[in-house]
Amino acid sequence: MKWFVAARRSRLGEIMSDTEEEVQQASPIAGIGTMVFGKWDAQEVVCGDPGLAPYINLTTIGTPHSGGRHANAWFGKSKLSVIERFINNLMRTGKFSGKKQHCAKAFEAALDDIAQRTGENPLQHLINAIVNSAPCEETTRIKFGAVSQPKAVDSSPSRRLDVALRNLANGCASATAKSTRTLTQGIISELNKAAAGDVASFAVGKKDEMERIAASAR
Repeated sequence: MKWFVAARRSRLGEIMSDTEEEVQQASPIAGIGTMVFGKWDAQEVVCGDPGLAPYINLTTIGTPHSGGRHANAWFGKSKLSVIERFINNLMRTGKFSGKKQHCAKAFEAALDDIAQRTGENPLQHLINAIVNSAPCEETTRIKFGAVSQPKAVDSSPSRRLDVALRNLANGCASATAKSTRTLTQGIISELNKAAAGDVASFAVGKKDEMERIAASAR
């Protein structure tokens, strides 16, 4: 009887280990998909943050335009490529509002320039910028009776990705304000700084500010 129980436990252990290996193989680090803009392979990209990796979707079909088919779905944004989500954030407000074709062409030209300068996959540059711009902590207000005070909370991976994409897009758009810079040049500047973790980047600076405020509210 003891031999049977031991054999059963060992068999269950083998099954669980095999299942874990299959899950690890089935969940790619930074998403899969066809060639983004028909030029760069998303399967070559890796994500250095294990928390963000399952939430970064690089699956795309040629042109990153879904027509809003996931807009009203529960967590429908998880089915969108981060390429399209970044482009949508670029045209959120300001002078680029509603100009999706213009933002898409500017982003494609920026990726072309980054690939030409670095000789690497520019999608990796984008993922590194997202990882360096995603805050791990934020603050929320908790009310005790008539007194409300800020408290530090951990950010969920989905929230981290949302904040990173929004701040990167805001940094790219703000780089063109009161300047002769084009949107393409603003995207190149912001992504290069954010990928290097430079605090001069708008997104990285916002991340450091949020984490600093959260640290003081613990």
